[in-house]
Amino acid sequence: MSASALYALPVLDRPPGSGFGPAAGRDEAPAEQGVDLISALLAAQSDLTAVERFSQRHADADRPSQSRYYQSLLPAQGPGPGQQYGFEVDLDRCSGCKACVTACHSLNGLDDDEAWREVGLLHGGGQAGAAGPAVLQHVTTACHHCLEPACLKACPVDAYEKDPVTGIVRHLDDQCFGCQYCTLACPYDVPKYHAGKGIVRKCDMCADRLEAGEAPACVQACPHEAIAIRIVDRDAVIEQAEANAFLPGAPDPDYTLPTTVYKTKRALPRNLLPADYYSVRKEHGHWPLAVMLVLTQLSVGAFLVELILRDAADGRALPDPVHAFFSLAWGLLALQASTLHLGRPHLAFRAAIGLKHSWLSREIVAFGLFAPLAILYAGLTWLRPEFYARSSWLPPALEWAVVGAGLLGVFCSTMIYVVVRREFWNGPRTTLRFLGTAATLGLAATLLTGTLSANAAAAELWGTAASGDGPQGTDLTRPLAIALAVATACKLIFEVAVFQHLRDLQFTAMRRTAVLMKTVLRGPTAVRFGLGFMGGVLIPALLAAADPPAESAGALYAAAVAFALTLGGEFAERYLFFSAVVRQKMPGGMTV
Repeated sequence: MSASALYALPVLDRPPGSGFGPAAGRDEAPAEQGVDLISALLAAQSDLTAVERFSQRHADADRPSQSRYYQSLLPAQGPGPGQQYGFEVDLDRCSGCKACVTACHSLNGLDDDEAWREVGLLHGGGQAGAAGPAVLQHVTTACHHCLEPACLKACPVDAYEKDPVTGIVRHLDDQCFGCQYCTLACPYDVPKYHAGKGIVRKCDMCADRLEAGEAPACVQACPHEAIAIRIVDRDAVIEQAEANAFLPGAPDPDYTLPTTVYKTKRALPRNLLPADYYSVRKEHGHWPLAVMLVLTQLSVGAFLVELILRDAADGRALPDPVHAFFSLAWGLLALQASTLHLGRPHLAFRAAIGLKHSWLSREIVAFGLFAPLAILYAGLTWLRPEFYARSSWLPPALEWAVVGAGLLGVFCSTMIYVVVRREFWNGPRTTLRFLGTAATLGLAATLLTGTLSANAAAAELWGTAASGDGPQGTDLTRPLAIALAVATACKLIFEVAVFQHLRDLQFTAMRRTAVLMKTVLRGPTAVRFGLGFMGGVLIPALLAAADPPAESAGALYAAAVAFALTLGGEFAERYLFFSAVVRQKMPGGMTV
């Protein structure tokens, strides 16, 4: 029985002594009152709810198609030139019942913790003046099948395709190798990673049902007909995006040009906010990515510092084989760690398919070029040192090629996160972070390998000739220690500046990040600044003040500890880089 029918039941007048309780006399109730009550109950029972009517219509197996029941929710014909399909959501009809979520989940066979359609909540108003009365607005959201899908542009293996006729953005499961970059690129949090299958999956607007003239699961299940499929004009979508007329609390539509239309006949208050607007939660730390980024920047920075020192010595000093292999080893380890982030690493060979549009593909190609060049350089340094003594132009050219390919890879790494438009990952911040890591770890690595090569016992272990003058012809322990302390101090000051956003009047994305680092992530934050200060500032400063000779055991131990602590601090910094960022998404619901 529907709720409206219950409220419609007549209130029967009862004379004294004719109540309906156990003490009431059964023969005292007028017969016509019983008849009226039964009639009212039968009338109410015959008034089925929308869900019951839906079940009744589909109970008849003889009916070949149910599409005629949803003709008003489907377009009469397919899209024409300059048009495509799009969802239309009537906010005045959405009650937040989540029937659409359940139907999508059941039809697509999703796991218990997986959802391609979600229901959020907006609230606002309740103040005097323009804000008007209090408003609670439920919002159902799914993939917006954008005109410029960020997921499609980001994917390095072309696992997304946009149908040229319908405009539906589909995910090709067989092509995906599970890099999860699309989950970072989509501002609406639409693609969902399935760890068990090792791939990403998303809504495809039930394209197979649309082709057969049937309504998508969410459209068919909504008891209030709040969701429909409409034909949208692409030029109109662009105009709406320019006017920022999409949905309160949603990311700016100018990035991907979403085609979903949210309509309402009410004047929504200006202070309408998502129900989870003030909630903060950490994001996935992506440890394989964090390790890969730190170690590639260490390797490139180490090669770069040696190149600068050799150029400062006018190329007179021979390359240090210990330093070359030390730098190479970290770079190769980084490339191996990157495969651990893939859901299907055996398909890693596909990574260069999206070279024309994906920064991830460009990063992989750049570091794929960097690795063999670094191997060649380190091999010649170790096996053919006389080659560098006889040749005047080829060794420097090879070294410049190694550094150039490495810096290109670091630039592509930076752009991977800049293009997704998250405030914590904007261009200046990400560039300074990545270059700062390359500088600090490059200096720390060079300080360690310089003292390692100059130490007699270590040189005997490595099979190299010990020299108290260091690889560049002079003892560089003190200047390298000073440079490391200064570079690390500058990077730490830059990173700690995020806490100034705690004073922001509005609850901005950067303020959310600062709150996360102060509360939920206070442990990793303390580790980052503690290790960074001790390894990158304190120990190098003491080493520079003591000014020990490079071949001394004390200098070697100090340089090793400084390198280890600085490396640990950079790992913690990169973990915070991923876990403290604010994820862009559609309005969410109340959180407990």
